[in-house]
Amino acid sequence: MLRIATCQMTSGPDIGANVQIAESLIRKAAREGANLALLPEMFTIMSNDPKDVLRLAEQYQDGPVQRIMSGLAKSLGIWIAAGTMPLKTDDPHRVTNTMLVYDAFGQEAARYDKIHLFSYEGQQERYDESELYVGGHKTVSFNLPLENGLDIRIGLAVCYDLRFPQLFRRQSGIDCFLLPAAFTTNTGKAHWEVLLRARAIENLSYVVSASCGRAFWGHSCAVDPWGTVISKLNGHETGVCFADVDPAFLRQVRALLPALNNRVEYDK
Repeated sequence: MLRIATCQMTSGPDIGANVQIAESLIRKAAREGANLALLPEMFTIMSNDPKDVLRLAEQYQDGPVQRIMSGLAKSLGIWIAAGTMPLKTDDPHRVTNTMLVYDAFGQEAARYDKIHLFSYEGQQERYDESELYVGGHKTVSFNLPLENGLDIRIGLAVCYDLRFPQLFRRQSGIDCFLLPAAFTTNTGKAHWEVLLRARAIENLSYVVSASCGRAFWGHSCAVDPWGTVISKLNGHETGVCFADVDPAFLRQVRALLPALNNRVEYDK
């Protein structure tokens, strides 16, 4: 059994305060028996001024936040999926939106750069992430070993990726997807939970999300492969909720409904 702690928080422009809150949530997760803690998208810095994000972006594998996350994972003996943070690129005006995963020894286990960049224009709000971010171009997954000798196959996605089912379906054999997010209130109210449940049902996998609160939709939750919400945080509260990824239940659902084995190729 893999016990995942979903950490919901509201980040602001003060990176020190943000990391301090993240650390407290990770420590709570470890105290309550989690094997893995998942942080939200852009947990290190959330600002309306792109200059703040550019200024606080770190070099890959060389930055204080990365050292803190690695050190926490090692000292607590817990895997940490460090939400996302901005990392520098060759373009001085744009960064990547990157999730880094550290194993229980503090070693980096995976890096995923958000592929799909959000754009939205309503009556009172506008977003175009491509103005600040460079999109990734490859899917990422890894094995997380359990004490009984079994592995859980973990797939990674971020926020807007949730709207692109082909990204999830392309990754065969995933037992659990981790999804840090900062869904807007308007889109979250209408689509957040139904999209999480759809991706879980389509792929017969767990989907565990950690979302930003307050200015965003929040409502972090975990969905099992039958599409049932098994844990969630209501609204915008800062806190932790827990979900168990059960290999036996995965096998049961996939035997009952072998949709992944029934796929066929279509003529164009």
